[in-house]
Amino acid sequence: MLTLIYLIAITAEAMTGALAAGRRNMDIFGVTVIAFLTALGGGTVRDIVLGRYPIGWTQHPEYVGLVIAGGLAAVFVARYMKRLSRVFLVLDALGLIAFTIIGCGVAQSMDYHPVVVVMAGMITGIAGGILRDVLCNRVPVVFRQELYASVSFAVALLYLGLIKLGVPHDLNVLASFAVGLTIRLAAIWREWRLPVFMYRHDLH
Repeated sequence: MLTLIYLIAITAEAMTGALAAGRRNMDIFGVTVIAFLTALGGGTVRDIVLGRYPIGWTQHPEYVGLVIAGGLAAVFVARYMKRLSRVFLVLDALGLIAFTIIGCGVAQSMDYHPVVVVMAGMITGIAGGILRDVLCNRVPVVFRQELYASVSFAVALLYLGLIKLGVPHDLNVLASFAVGLTIRLAAIWREWRLPVFMYRHDLH
């Protein structure tokens, strides 16, 4: 189940990356690069940080084809995106949770400290979006008010906590996924936000 969700998620993330590139009037090469980094950048950064080689997608070249196809598909369906915006919010939420759990699982399998396991999950979940926003000259969504990175953090903690309690892996994944998705969708629906730090005093 997690693999299927992962494939859906990287395709959806590739499309959101392509749309972000389109807002910056990038050419097709720029669109494909941003699509790739949005979809697979988080896992790439995680593998580099953890020293996990070869990097995941290099062993699955079909993933590269999938995300590029998703990015290019976004070019042709962009005119319909307003109608599909809610669908993409749900797909993005699925991706965030799936990436986080997968990232935690990778670090856990390498016997890293629990703190590193949590960080690996978060990196996998949010780094792709950060790369997308930075390259598109925007303040990353995860650094603004929206409950996004905090949801990834909560899912990682829950996943790790259930491991410590001896919960079977499949049940752990199901529970972590359900709780994380519920929180993320509720945050979107209820517009939950983190407190914002605003500092405008001129030091000169």
